[in-house]
Amino acid sequence: MKFWSESWQRLQLALPGLRKQLAFPQTSLQLCILGALGGLLAAILIILFRLAILALQSFYLDKFDDFATALPEVRWLLPFAGAFCIGLIALLTGYKHYRLGIPFVIHRIKTSYGMMPFRNTFNQFFGGVAALASGFSVGREGPSVHLGAYGASFVGKKLKLPYNSVRTLVGCGIAAGIAASFNTPLAAVIFVMEVVLREYRIHIFIPVMLAAVVGALVTRLVFGMERELAILQITTLPGWHFPYLILCGVLIGMVAFVFNTNMMRIIRTFKNWPLPIRLLLAAAITAAIGMLIPQAMGAETGAIQYAVEAPTDVQLLLALFIGKMVLTLVALGLGVPGGVVGPIFGIGIIFGTLLALVPGLLHGHSEHAGTYAVLGMAGLMAACLHAPLAALVAVMELASNPDIILPAMLVIATAYVTGVQFCHTKSLFLMQLDFMQLPYKVSPALDVLQKVGVLAQLDHRYHLLLQSDETSIRQALDQLAADELLLLKSEGEDGPVYQLVSYDVSLSVSDGSALRYLPVPLLTPQATMAEVYQLLETSREGAVCILDEDLGVPEPAGLVRWDQVQTLLVKENNLL
Repeated sequence: MKFWSESWQRLQLALPGLRKQLAFPQTSLQLCILGALGGLLAAILIILFRLAILALQSFYLDKFDDFATALPEVRWLLPFAGAFCIGLIALLTGYKHYRLGIPFVIHRIKTSYGMMPFRNTFNQFFGGVAALASGFSVGREGPSVHLGAYGASFVGKKLKLPYNSVRTLVGCGIAAGIAASFNTPLAAVIFVMEVVLREYRIHIFIPVMLAAVVGALVTRLVFGMERELAILQITTLPGWHFPYLILCGVLIGMVAFVFNTNMMRIIRTFKNWPLPIRLLLAAAITAAIGMLIPQAMGAETGAIQYAVEAPTDVQLLLALFIGKMVLTLVALGLGVPGGVVGPIFGIGIIFGTLLALVPGLLHGHSEHAGTYAVLGMAGLMAACLHAPLAALVAVMELASNPDIILPAMLVIATAYVTGVQFCHTKSLFLMQLDFMQLPYKVSPALDVLQKVGVLAQLDHRYHLLLQSDETSIRQALDQLAADELLLLKSEGEDGPVYQLVSYDVSLSVSDGSALRYLPVPLLTPQATMAEVYQLLETSREGAVCILDEDLGVPEPAGLVRWDQVQTLLVKENNLL
């Protein structure tokens, strides 16, 4: 107990220096260590999430995620039981906290530096467990991203780190969460940069990469080295397949358009329906289709298994493709908590296996079915989510075979161009954000300023004067150095009020220069230069006071002037 007490005291002493170091947008050992810590916490949350699903499914399934092994009466009741649990959790936490998954995380990163509310996360964890354990066609990566973001932001919140570093830590948590979910550390890093953060910065990339390593290593200690796609046999495709792959990419791009369009159509159609009714409808459809095509229930694992076992069974593959598509659209469109990447993997693999039937007829065998299955997955992910590089890297890692790279690049490029140029489809995540009216864009100026903490720009060139008469203020002004400001502190109804005082040189009066009082807004040390810009943008002058919250009574830690914002934008990015 004494050891932990002393360690905490040493940490408290080191925190001011740590916070100032993290306020700078640069790679540092401290940020890397914190990123790894955030990644570890995120990985633990994901492991608990996965173990909870495994534990529940072990009661009624002979094989994980294979709902065809469940008794018919159990399979019928499971979606209704899952919908009841999801609805109950949402009721207990409040329906306004039922914003979950990757789109919500993207919104929070852009508008709140990735700080994740606890109630939404509680909803995501237990609602996600209920959804995946009861056979809804949703993926585990949506909860993984949400939980990873919460785990890392929790570290930043408890240590009161600058918001610019919290944003980086959230990226670390997401990368660790995806790596812990799919055992794909490199794809996790690319997914964070391409889809979630939507930028590449070296000082962000390094800690995110380390967090992904931590997430993958911790997962392997619990679940081993196995990957879902390892059961697919990847073969080298002869050159004559490549013209056909272009056609495959076009078809996959069209499937992505159909998927995204119908997903948004369902969301819009049922947007005003109460959540319990939507969940009940999703459960009824899932139960009905599950009785006919039980292989289509659950995440992507079951669909992959059946695509491998019956690559030439056209009837089964078509039934799986249609059933999986409908179940996924219904579940996610009606608000069942879960991710879309897992089902996209399953749908893509089934569709790719179907596409392999054409060259299989010419060959007389199905040895390339596994290769086409993986290509279908990669193309559909790229076209649906607008994440071509993440799709390519995911395929490389999940397949563990370099022979897939060249055909995957061709299919991904073709599917993406088809979806964007000819079908005019947007990223599914951005379509959902637009529909929910959740902002996910900031101006170029704010984007730059969000990366610099106010502690990196603190200005101590000021003189603090307590509430005084005009004569004392003038005497203090006369004694100031040329580059100093006079900060006047007075007591207001709601606490201390700060003002900058100067001579108003624009006025000429008989008794001398008048005094000019300029209000000084207050910010915490966690703020970034973006908040300074927003407070001073209208007046384009003055300063913001940063209060030191570590003291018993908050006192000024320094000022941040408007001219520092100007310098940062003009000198570094030429944006103002």
